[in-house]
Amino acid sequence: MSEDKDRNIIEAKGGIFNDLALRVKLILRLIADPRVNPLLKLLPLGSVIYFIIPDIAPGPIDDVAVIWLGAYLFVELCPPDVVEEHMQALRKVVPTEWRDPDSNDDEVIDAEFWERKEGDAPIARSGDPAEK
Repeated sequence: MSEDKDRNIIEAKGGIFNDLALRVKLILRLIADPRVNPLLKLLPLGSVIYFIIPDIAPGPIDDVAVIWLGAYLFVELCPPDVVEEHMQALRKVVPTEWRDPDSNDDEVIDAEFWERKEGDAPIARSGDPAEK
């Protein structure tokens, strides 16, 4: 049981719309992943079909509850390593520092440029494996 409590699929740190978009992207990636059981893929698809055609099931079933339950069960029943792999890919952000474009502190690299022709000899560089 403690293993289930430690398993956070989506972190709450971007607002409700960001979390909703992240959840939808995760579900779409999991549906496209061949490692996920095809029968599990029927859960989110079935809930969307029910939302479009609500007369399939009799009784007062809330459409939002059906979609939420289908999406929740789908993510929870998918293999945890596959879900975590996709979540890491969705959260991946390239870290960078902001730089002022008007700043004069830019490093200037002085270099030469020449165009190689088709018949030119290869250029030997220090540490190049071709030298050895």
